[in-house]
Amino acid sequence: MRTFPIGGIHPSDEKAWSKDKAIEVMELPDEVAIQMTQHIGAPATPIVAKGDKVLTGQLIGEAAGFVSANIHSPISGTVTNVEIFPDGQGIRRQMVIIKREGDEWVESIDRSKEIKRECTLSPFEIINKIKSAGVVGMGGATFPTHVKLSIPDGQKAEILIINGVECEPYLTSDYRTMLERGEELLVGVEILMRALSVERAVIGIENNKPDAVAHLNKLIVGGNYRGISVMPLKMRYPQGGEKQLIAAVTGRQVPPPPALPISVGAVVCNASSAVAVYEAVQKNKPLIERVVTITGKNLMHTHNYLVRFGTSYKNFIEHAGGLPEGDVKILNGGPMMGRAVVELSAPLLKGCSGITIVSGREAVRRKEGTCIKCAKCVAACPMGLEPYLLAKLAQNKMWDRAEEHNTVECIECGCCSYTCPSNLPLLDHIRIGKQNVMANIRARAIKK
Repeated sequence: MRTFPIGGIHPSDEKAWSKDKAIEVMELPDEVAIQMTQHIGAPATPIVAKGDKVLTGQLIGEAAGFVSANIHSPISGTVTNVEIFPDGQGIRRQMVIIKREGDEWVESIDRSKEIKRECTLSPFEIINKIKSAGVVGMGGATFPTHVKLSIPDGQKAEILIINGVECEPYLTSDYRTMLERGEELLVGVEILMRALSVERAVIGIENNKPDAVAHLNKLIVGGNYRGISVMPLKMRYPQGGEKQLIAAVTGRQVPPPPALPISVGAVVCNASSAVAVYEAVQKNKPLIERVVTITGKNLMHTHNYLVRFGTSYKNFIEHAGGLPEGDVKILNGGPMMGRAVVELSAPLLKGCSGITIVSGREAVRRKEGTCIKCAKCVAACPMGLEPYLLAKLAQNKMWDRAEEHNTVECIECGCCSYTCPSNLPLLDHIRIGKQNVMANIRARAIKK
C-alpha cells in the first residue's frame, strides 16, 4: 500500500470518539464576528459599515489582491461594528460584527437539495465563480482555491489529487463529509478537473477509513464518474501533507521552494473544499459554513457539526455540551498541528476543521532535558530536515544559517517534538525561526 518515502510517525488513532457521529446542523448564533483574515494572503477589505443590513451569503469583505479571498456574511441581520478584536490566538484582527435577524438569504443562491451534475462552464468561468465564492483550502492551509487553479504560463496540470486523508488522529469532519456528501464531492471533483483541463483525479484516503473508500468507489461506478479513482493509502502521519500526498500518489517529489506542486504536474484540493467548489459553481453558494469536529477523550458528547463561520468558540463548545470539569486545553485543530485557543470569544474560521479538548494532565508539558543526539527527530521529519539543528539556530537567532538549512521547508507537522525523548519543544523554536527567516526573505524582495 502506498505512502510517502521518508519520515513520518504513527500516533494513536483516536477517531473512534467522533467517527460515527453524523453531521448535525448547529443552530444559528445570535451574533457572529467575521474575521477578514480567513485565508493565506492579503486580508479582505470590509465593504460594509455599522448599521448596514446584510443577507446570508452577501459579500461583506472584498479580496484585496490576487492572493486573497472574498468574505461573505453567514447570517442575515445588522452590522453592529467593524473593529479590531483578538482572534483565537490573541492576535488582533479586523472583524465585522453582525447581530442576527432571521435567516434571509441572497436570492441567487440555490438552497434546494437537488444534485446538479451537468456543468458547461469554461475553465475561466469556473475559476471566477470559485473566486467570487471565497473558496479556500479547508484542510487548514486556507490557500485561495482560485489561485491554486490558475496555472502559470509554461506549466500544465496532469493530475488532480483530492486530499481525503485527514491524518490528524482525532478529527473526522472530512471523513463524515465523504460519507454523507459523497455525490456532491464527486461533482466538485469533475468541476475541478474541468477547470484544470485534466483527465485524471485521485482521491487519497488512509486505510483506516475503509467505509469511505467503499462508499466513494460505489458512487463512482454507479454514477459513471470517468477519470476519478480512490486510492487507499497506508496509515502514516503526516500523509495529508501536500508534498507527502503527492509523493504517495504519484511517486514524484516536489522540489524545494519556490517550487509548487504544479512543478510536478499536480494540483491538490481538500475533500471538503471540493464540496465547497460544487456549491459555489452549481448552487451560487459562497463559503459561509463548514463541518467542524468537536472531540476529546474527556468530552461526554462528541459531534460533527455544520456550523456557520463567525460562531464563537464559546458558543460552539456550549452547544456541544460544554467543557468537562477540571483544567483543559482547547485546540483549534488536532493535537498534532492544532494551536491553543486563548480567546473563547473569537470566531471559528474557514480553516477550522475541528476543536480538540485536551485534559490538563494531557496538556502539561514534560520536563525538558538536553539533546542526546539520538537523531530520532531527523528520522521522523517527512521533509528530510534536521529539526534539532533548526531549533538550536532559532534559539540563537541565527536566521541566515537557518535559511541555509531550509527551515522554510518545515511543514510544522510536529513529528520532531512528538518523537523527542528529551521532551524538547523543537517545533516551537522552529516556527519562530521560520517566521523570522520568511520575514527576511520578504524584506529582501521589497528592496529588489
